[in-house]
Amino acid sequence: MEGAGEKRREQSVLKLILELGPLLIFFLVNARADNWDLKRFGLFQHVAEKDVGIMAATGAFMTATILALTISLILYRRVPVMPLVSGVIVVAFGGLTLYLQDDLFIKLKPTIVNLMFAAALLGGLFLLKRPLLGIVFDGVLQLDEEGWRKLSLRWGLFFLFLAALNEVVWRSFSTDTWVTFKVFGTMPITILFTLCQLPLIQRHALPQN
Repeated sequence: MEGAGEKRREQSVLKLILELGPLLIFFLVNARADNWDLKRFGLFQHVAEKDVGIMAATGAFMTATILALTISLILYRRVPVMPLVSGVIVVAFGGLTLYLQDDLFIKLKPTIVNLMFAAALLGGLFLLKRPLLGIVFDGVLQLDEEGWRKLSLRWGLFFLFLAALNEVVWRSFSTDTWVTFKVFGTMPITILFTLCQLPLIQRHALPQN
């Protein structure tokens, strides 16, 4: 049993690294790009000086995201739905950012992803009359129907909040501030929200066989 617990902890740490790694690379490249004289490379010769950092960070973010998804597929033979959807949009909007040399697209990516998740969860509740969160996390959590409905509603509203918050930050502050918030602001907020759901999960948890 102790060996199995240790293995689960190692897998949890690895999954966390695969999820956070691309974001940390995004932040580090954006923060350090000015010191690397990237304008000497053909890819950045026609990029405005002020945009070199975010363009380099976007390319690194796309590469790291693809690598993380590939490693997940190799190790676990599957990629979870949420990281997969987010990864596809990173590549799509990151590609538009680099092709058009306009950081608007990479800044819109969190808004689009969060709106998609919110639409799926809230649409499932009010249109399909099904708590879709139960389908995604059924192998991790065992809750009664009411628990899944409440949790789906809360997460749906939380994703709407994250989408609105991203819009406020990128429209109101500098690109560097937005990158810092994306990496070091969104994750703590999400962790705090997740912890706040533990009482609900405990109330509606099904007995373990």
